[in-house]
Amino acid sequence: MLLRAARDVFASRGYHDAKVEDVCDAANVAKGTYYLYFKDKRAVLEELVDGLFARLGAAILRVDVQQNVRVQVEHNIRAIVAVFLDDPALTKILLSYAAGLDPAFVKKIGSFYEVTRTLLRDALREGQRLGIVMDGDAEFYASLSLGALKEILLEASDGSHPRAREDIVTKLVDFLERGYLRGAPVAPRDGTGAKKPGPARPRSGK
Repeated sequence: MLLRAARDVFASRGYHDAKVEDVCDAANVAKGTYYLYFKDKRAVLEELVDGLFARLGAAILRVDVQQNVRVQVEHNIRAIVAVFLDDPALTKILLSYAAGLDPAFVKKIGSFYEVTRTLLRDALREGQRLGIVMDGDAEFYASLSLGALKEILLEASDGSHPRAREDIVTKLVDFLERGYLRGAPVAPRDGTGAKKPGPARPRSGK
C-alpha cells in the first residue's frame, strides 16, 4: 500500500516536491506507520526501483541460438515493454526526472541507467560471441538502444504518443534486425578471439 501510494505521489507531484506526509495521506496511514517500514523518502524510491529490476530479471530469457532467435528476442522485448508499461507511474518517474533537484534521487536514477546499460552491454557482447549480434562497439550499441527505448517507453507511459504494445514490440524487433541483430548464428569466437567454424547464414535473396 505504501509503495503504491509513494509511486503515485512521486509521479503526480514529482519526487523532489513530494513529502512523506503526502505519501501517508495517499496511503491513509499515520507517519509513525510509514517510519516502521521506511527510514526516509529515498528508501521508498530505492525499493520501487529495486522491485522493477527484479521484475525485469524474472521476465527476460537467455537466448538459445539453436532455437528461433527472432522469436526469443521478440519475447524479451515484449517482456521489457510489459514491465515498464504495466507500471506507467514508476516508468514516468524513472524516465523523465530533472537532474540537479535532489542529489540522492539523481544518484539512484543514475545507478538505474548504469546497471541497465551494463546488463545490455554484457548481453550484446554475449550475442557477439554467439554470432547473433554484429561485431562492433557493444558499449555504443547499448547506449544507443537504451536511449531509443527510453524515449519510446516514456512517450507510451505519459500518453504523449500512445502506441499499442504489440506495435512497439514489432517495430523494435524490425529496427534491431536492420541494425546489429543477426537472425542466425554465424561463426562464434573462441577464447583467443579467432572465429570457430559455424553454420552458414541463410541467404536473404537480396
